[in-house]
Amino acid sequence: MQNFNSINFRTWSKLGQRGAFFGMAIFDVVEHFDNAMVVTADLASLSGLDRFINKFPDKFLNIGIAEQNMLGISSGLAQEGKIVFATTYATFITMRSCEQIRHYLGYMKSNVKIIGSGAGLVMAYSGNTHYSLEDIAILRAVPNITILSPADATESVKTAMAAAKHDGPVYIRLTGGLNQPMVYKEDYNFEIGKAIKLTNGGDITIFATGSMVYNSLEAAKILKEKNIGVSVVNIHTIKPLDEECVNFCSKQSKLLVSVEEHSKIGGLGGAIAEHLCSLSNHPPLLRLGILDQFRHAGDYKYLLEQNELLPEQIAAGIEQKYSLLN
Repeated sequence: MQNFNSINFRTWSKLGQRGAFFGMAIFDVVEHFDNAMVVTADLASLSGLDRFINKFPDKFLNIGIAEQNMLGISSGLAQEGKIVFATTYATFITMRSCEQIRHYLGYMKSNVKIIGSGAGLVMAYSGNTHYSLEDIAILRAVPNITILSPADATESVKTAMAAAKHDGPVYIRLTGGLNQPMVYKEDYNFEIGKAIKLTNGGDITIFATGSMVYNSLEAAKILKEKNIGVSVVNIHTIKPLDEECVNFCSKQSKLLVSVEEHSKIGGLGGAIAEHLCSLSNHPPLLRLGILDQFRHAGDYKYLLEQNELLPEQIAAGIEQKYSLLN
């Protein structure tokens, strides 16, 4: 099993979520679960699977550029008792294979874990065809699928084993690139469906997921300097949403904020808003995410800036909204 220590944390951070997941964590999974295997749609090397293939050639299949077929094969393998990790870029595995995910995973409850790498905007110069802005919204509407979105590379390692132990289909959304900032610098308990409060503040609660957890923590520091207390909550499980956590924070805060590297429509913010509708009383919710438009390609930081998702922009947006409440 991987050791959760400072040396590994730094190594995982350098590798990013995708590298840590497929370059290291997946080894633990197949050594712990003899029936586990990995399939990909012609994305072996780019997923960091070369070492895995060399060590476990009998636990790997490259289906080629045929994502829909990959999901059908994965479901068939799962029906024969395999725990299947199927991977390619997030936009391809969720959009090209949407019908197969709905029927084979949602309806049939096949024990397949789909890993979408390069989620959000990190594909940068590859352009809009490679950005994954809608994947949470699409899969959140499919029954029986658990959706995980790790905050950093360390948490991507945590999700690998958690997904393997979970009986049923799981979508793991990997965000960010290499040298990803660390959110976690010591071991912690990861449980599917249980959000993690990272900071405490009495004025505002930020619900963040994926790469935006770190940016939200940095934004909270900026707001703290202005005497605005912010709680930052890592929502690593989008579905099922930790409704108890949302309820608790709603009672403790004057403003709720969701921050995600996903469209503002239908993602984490949408899930929280839908739940808040069931409450008789709750604070306003500010949803921050990718704007509802296609933008020109550029480097990753440029794209985040265009969508006002850099820490200082997140802080400014929250401060502006919060000032209207006082």
